[in-house]
Amino acid sequence: MDLSTTLGRTGLPVFRLGLTGAYWPGEAALRAGIDAGMNYIFWYYWDRQMTRVLHEVLPANREKFVIATGVSNLGNWAVRRGIESCRRRLRTDYLDVFHIFWVGEGKLKSETLDLLRRYKEEGKIRQIAISTHVRRYAGELIRQGVLDVVMCRYNAAHRGAEQEIFPYLPLSEPGVVSYTATRWGRLLRAPRGWSGQVPTAGECYRFVLSNPNVHVCLTAPRNARELEENLAAVAKGPLPPDAIEFMRPFGDFVHRRWW
Repeated sequence: MDLSTTLGRTGLPVFRLGLTGAYWPGEAALRAGIDAGMNYIFWYYWDRQMTRVLHEVLPANREKFVIATGVSNLGNWAVRRGIESCRRRLRTDYLDVFHIFWVGEGKLKSETLDLLRRYKEEGKIRQIAISTHVRRYAGELIRQGVLDVVMCRYNAAHRGAEQEIFPYLPLSEPGVVSYTATRWGRLLRAPRGWSGQVPTAGECYRFVLSNPNVHVCLTAPRNARELEENLAAVAKGPLPPDAIEFMRPFGDFVHRRWW
């Protein structure tokens, strides 16, 4: 599998496995991921480990990294405060991908989009993004062409993006970032009533990245070993067709048991 691609119309070169420190894997693990080429960094304001690592690597290599962050969908005051505080916290002039999180259907106000566009014109953010579980609404925003990047849940158990988001991508070509490839670990163990095989975390990531519509799949390792295993797995390339056909019914079974 080619582990580098371009993040949709943004033109940004990215490693297809994105890195986040949500489960506090340790600074050594985060540095190892960056050393392996992982340059799409999903950063949380409260993540002190990742913050310290970024303070080390950004000054000399800022253009090599795609820093993604954002704020909850609480209005323009949250956008203003979030952009300025994140820039200060990271000691950077700009944020590459800025999300509005938890966007519900019809809830992204036009004045918020206007504010994001002004920040983009000023160079304080480079790409406008949302994260949402409401896939139909994401599809509508993609049709309108107002998003540079869309982040959505996509895994073997949650494949609705295949009908409600991916078909519309050619209309405006936003970058696509997916998360929870293992469905918060539910895809890594057999639910009650399942007697067949169970996928590994690596197979879950490979399933997601086998879909060419996904540019980046986020991983949140708990330690260096998990990170190494995930990197080694995706380096094997896309899942073969028989493995994909196994993952789909298993994902359906998991979805029915643990929605």
